Amino acid sequence: MAKKTKSQTLAALSEKTNVSKKDVAVLLEALTAMAYSEVKGSGEFTIPGLGKLVKVQRKARMGRNPATGEQIKIPAKTVVKFRVAKAAKEAVL
Repeated sequence: MAKKTKSQTLAALSEKTNVSKKDVAVLLEALTAMAYSEVKGSGEFTIPGLGKLVKVQRKARMGRNPATGEQIKIPAKTVVKFRVAKAAKEAVL
């Protein structure tokens, strides 16, 4: 199955839920904004049955420049990871 565009996803959700495409778009945008806000504030946001967005502190480490082979220091930074829920793994795998 090919990757869906945002428009295709909205159309599919609209069709399955009998809700207008415009309302589905508003709901998706609200969910996205809520997820960003929660992760920024508390460090995590859970979508039941799907997974969890988590803010993680990555440690500084040594890396290698692939072009020159020179070792470089990669600084510590904060990243966002998505942890898939057990139910989602079981349903897909």
